[in-house]
Amino acid sequence: MHTIQSAGGQASVRFGSDGVCLVSAIPTRSFTVRTSQTDADTLSVTFTGDRQESVITATTTPEDRATVRETSW
Repeated sequence: MHTIQSAGGQASVRFGSDGVCLVSAIPTRSFTVRTSQTDADTLSVTFTGDRQESVITATTTPEDRATVRETSW
């Protein structure tokens, strides 16, 4: 299991031979969270606040990894 931190919250994911799965997503105060999984290999967790968005993307293709993208407006 891997826990990824962002300004909007934290997500815990598990990488396995069948893909990636969400264990938990906990938003920071005043943020909301939504998840999407287009296929077994890619999971996105989006935390949205008043003027900021944090997107954590976890994938198993081509290797197990997670990235964080922070956007403010």
